[in-house]
Amino acid sequence: MSEQIFAPEEMALSQEEKNLALKELENARLAHQRYLIKQQDEDWSQAIEGYINAAKHNPEIPEVYYRLAFLMWEKGEINVDAAIAQCKMALECSPESANAYIYKGYFDKLADNYLDAETEFKKAIQLTGLKSARPRILLSLAILRKMGQERTTFKDLLNFVYYFISGSIMLSYDIPSLKILTRSFKDDFAVLAYQKTGALLEKMNMTKAAYGLYEKAAKSTGHKEVFLSKMGDISVRNKKPESAFEAYREAYASNPQNKVVLMKLATLTQTYFPEMVDDSIDYYTQLLELQPEDSAFIYYELGHLYLKKDDKINSVSAFRLALEQDKTNPFYHNSLAYAYLKAELFEDAISHYNTAISINPDNEWTAMVCHALGSTYAEVYGNLDLAIDKFKEGIELDDKNYDLKLSLGDALMASGDIENAIRSYCDAISTEPDNFRAYSKAGLALWEKDMIEEAIISYHKSIDLNPNFDIAQNNLGVIYLDGLGCAEDALPFFEKAIEVNPSYTLAYFNAARANEMLGNKTQAAEYYQMALDMNRLTEDLNESDIQQRLHSLFEL
Repeated sequence: MSEQIFAPEEMALSQEEKNLALKELENARLAHQRYLIKQQDEDWSQAIEGYINAAKHNPEIPEVYYRLAFLMWEKGEINVDAAIAQCKMALECSPESANAYIYKGYFDKLADNYLDAETEFKKAIQLTGLKSARPRILLSLAILRKMGQERTTFKDLLNFVYYFISGSIMLSYDIPSLKILTRSFKDDFAVLAYQKTGALLEKMNMTKAAYGLYEKAAKSTGHKEVFLSKMGDISVRNKKPESAFEAYREAYASNPQNKVVLMKLATLTQTYFPEMVDDSIDYYTQLLELQPEDSAFIYYELGHLYLKKDDKINSVSAFRLALEQDKTNPFYHNSLAYAYLKAELFEDAISHYNTAISINPDNEWTAMVCHALGSTYAEVYGNLDLAIDKFKEGIELDDKNYDLKLSLGDALMASGDIENAIRSYCDAISTEPDNFRAYSKAGLALWEKDMIEEAIISYHKSIDLNPNFDIAQNNLGVIYLDGLGCAEDALPFFEKAIEVNPSYTLAYFNAARANEMLGNKTQAAEYYQMALDMNRLTEDLNESDIQQRLHSLFEL
């Protein structure tokens, strides 16, 4: 589609050029009038040709831009965006052109820019006085359409009635516009009827019938993007993202200035189509231009999309721009902290994590932020004391946070406070008795305290809950092998760990040790060799230790 029809140029015009332009304009007007009455393509073509020729002779005539915009839009030759652009050119040529305001308001209404449409129609009313029937009735139509799409207020209803009645009274002063207005009323009332009927069908859970009705409305009215959007909504509720995407995309193509459709398209691709991250970024970027009042939220979403691309610089920039618009939003602080963390700007990350925690919009959410900050202290700075404090602070906020209790146990273990680590793991088990991880961690802590029987019970419980947890399988085998000296009992656990995780170097090494203890030198040698080969990739063990054990198998 063309983005514009003409762009006026500054030029010195001769009187001959001006006269030729007026002649072409008059011919175009006559053809335009015939087209409005007879709806014949021949008249449409002659009108188009006449307006274009008039613009060539005199590009400063505002009428050619808005009339060409209407004719070409009506035939689908240009979209609403291009039509609005042409009306703006008409206003640049003549800021006092009432018709230019009327046509721009009309196209703003089609693009669902209701505030802009009302502004343009009111300017036209001021300029035309008693002959303001068209802008008054068109303004009432814009209000009517807004009432069909948004929550209706009593003020909207009063404005609709006022402008409709006053416009109807003044209509006798504007007879040439009757045909266009009649067609507009018919279309807008049809849109409203389809919307209300479809909404009723949806409330009755007759979504299939509603979808079919919207599909019919999209084809039979001049506002198909409204109904394509509703079709997309039904597809989302029915968990058919592909169908929703097609509907939203077609609605967007029909009217790229529809902010609601663009937001739905951006949200859908971000949620259901992670491979379309660049498209999602493009949609949100366009929304920044159309919906600057929501720029904070849009920047916030853009920040997450850039994180998906591992674009650290742009993610930080987007979250910072979001915070510039809303400096006390804890979610923005948290996301910016995470982006700083990814960018290895740790001090900045800690600062924003602390700010998010201090705002504390919700105890459960803030507990998770405490978890993130505590993990930063532990993993980045190795400061276990600060990490433990933050984990405890998070647990005070949300005593049901299982992961926090595990992390607290891990930090206590790393600091050598095994008894309190066991208590923390047991607290986690009390919180989620059917989660295998705490049992495994408690088993390791109990083994460190030489509580072998308790450790075995804890690891068995972990394996019962998740037989494919390779770490628990290996560690239980180690307890049987090194704690009880039962190589025969230990070996099946090492073999299971290898079955679950064929890259588990330590499990190969332990299986070799168990076979060596059982006197199975050949099997032990095979496992030591596999451990040696795997360790060259994982570097989990000391290679010389594996080689020494392998060579010692066959020494006299």
